[in-house]
Amino acid sequence: MSVPKPIIFSGIQPTGSKHLGNYIGAIRQYVEGQERGDPAIFCVVDLHSISVAYDPADLRERVLDTAAILLAAGLDPERCVFFRQSDVAAHTEMTWLLSAVTSHGDLNRMTQFKEKTGSARDLASAALFYYPVLMAADVLAYRATEVPVGDDQRQHVELMREIARRFNDRFGETLVVPELRLPEVGARIMDLQEPETKMSTTGGTESGTVLVLDDEKTIRKKVGSAVTDSGRDVVASPEKPGVTNLIDILAVARGVGRAEIESEFDGAGYGDFKKAVADGVVELLAPVQARYAELRPDEAELERVMAVGAEKAAAIAAPVVADVRERMGFGGVPPRG
Repeated sequence: MSVPKPIIFSGIQPTGSKHLGNYIGAIRQYVEGQERGDPAIFCVVDLHSISVAYDPADLRERVLDTAAILLAAGLDPERCVFFRQSDVAAHTEMTWLLSAVTSHGDLNRMTQFKEKTGSARDLASAALFYYPVLMAADVLAYRATEVPVGDDQRQHVELMREIARRFNDRFGETLVVPELRLPEVGARIMDLQEPETKMSTTGGTESGTVLVLDDEKTIRKKVGSAVTDSGRDVVASPEKPGVTNLIDILAVARGVGRAEIESEFDGAGYGDFKKAVADGVVELLAPVQARYAELRPDEAELERVMAVGAEKAAAIAAPVVADVRERMGFGGVPPRG
């Protein structure tokens, strides 16, 4: 008996330039998911990006930048559903409907909200506070069974699972409780200068963040200056976060495990090791950069691709939203067979 393929959903924000952590932790999973998902649904989550201060013209550019990077990395609109989140109204409607089974306490416990607001929590936008509900709506509107994301999104996925369970308990079995999927290696790529914090274009260091579109010289400089420690051993351990991070990066670039990297560089020292990491990153990103340069100038084609994907996504989400509305008491009373 054949095992049914998963329904996969994930989204990526257009804010900031995409970096190596995005590529390893999320984008590569998207490309791989096209082979497993039925369907595999991916979107540029522009609605999420307005939870912090932003410039509208810049947002439009970033959406196109992100779309081009995803397509350059290997997303194929013929094999997946790829669209812009704000083009499908189901996301915003589901957000409000799901708010009925989401408590203030749930949202107040979200670690990312606390980290992003710090002492200025009272000044944060309601959209930033509400971010996890929109994320839950993104996934639950498609009855997705699998959510490939980076490790930093684990808490948000756990909340969306709880929201689905609560809805089903209160209104009857309607929503699918999705499963989190993390990459086996590289689920959390860290800042090269501050290896105890994740790589980020908004909260990380400029020299510790390798961008997908960085040129070879810049990549080699950033990797070469990566923080390690006073030793020489290339070994993954909690006491060596910088070295562990570089091991993970090279393991992903080569498609091998940590043990193989540790064995190869046993006794070699950090100089040769860092050079190999830089070589690996350059080789990993070069095809994406070349393809991006071809795709990005044709904005009309990028818009066309996302528009076609939005039509497909809306058709998938429509019956789910209709079921949710009916369960919650909206609209006329449908006949029950």
